[in-house]
Amino acid sequence: MKAQIVINDRTYTIDLNQPSADLSMAVSDVARAWYINAPTFKPVVLGDWKGSVALGGAVNFFNISFNPHAHGTHTETAGHITKERHSINTNFKNPYTKSVLLTVTPVQGVVTFDDFLVQWEKASSKNWLDQTESVILRTEQHEGSLLRDYSNTDWPFLASEIGAFLRSSGIDHLIIDQPSVDQEEDGGALACHRSFWGATPLESLHRTITELAHIPIEVIDGVYLLNLQVAPLENDAAPSRPILYRLI
Repeated sequence: MKAQIVINDRTYTIDLNQPSADLSMAVSDVARAWYINAPTFKPVVLGDWKGSVALGGAVNFFNISFNPHAHGTHTETAGHITKERHSINTNFKNPYTKSVLLTVTPVQGVVTFDDFLVQWEKASSKNWLDQTESVILRTEQHEGSLLRDYSNTDWPFLASEIGAFLRSSGIDHLIIDQPSVDQEEDGGALACHRSFWGATPLESLHRTITELAHIPIEVIDGVYLLNLQVAPLENDAAPSRPILYRLI
């Protein structure tokens, strides 16, 4: 099924049945962080009734215990850092955006603003940034992230200036292939989170950060239509599925 998308008076064609990539990692016993165990999947037991066909029940009927920030790809609103835990389900309103994918290389564990700016200016020279509302940053170029416990790995993070620059450039949605845009242990500073959402985060509740995305190496840097699908969970963060469509 093909559709035509008009962005800034330019018409693109996308095949809705042939996305370029699914950037999500499932809630499972892999791809987790923040020092907690894997999610649990347990059948409901009510007296003699068991919610498991394998245990003799008529259906599978499982309780699932997981943490949206630690298990799989997730999207969060500024409610992540505000006193009141504002809901991603209530505030996220923009599932389709023009997006640019950029590969940025960390140096000694950090993506510096200067190195990011080099890639941003390259994208600008190719006219990729006009009407762009979301940015996807790939910091790793291998397939290992699907099978990793990131806890205690001191993963690559973004310099806080990057968050402020994206906010000032009108970017509402930031996606990264790490458990956080910030350093694993930073004393609670969350510098890039705070710079991206700004000094008044309550005015940025519609703006999102998506973390623990899986960006396949075969997906090239460039311009895409992003369909950011977020689970309807009344929480500051929820599991999500970012889908990319190449704009032709």
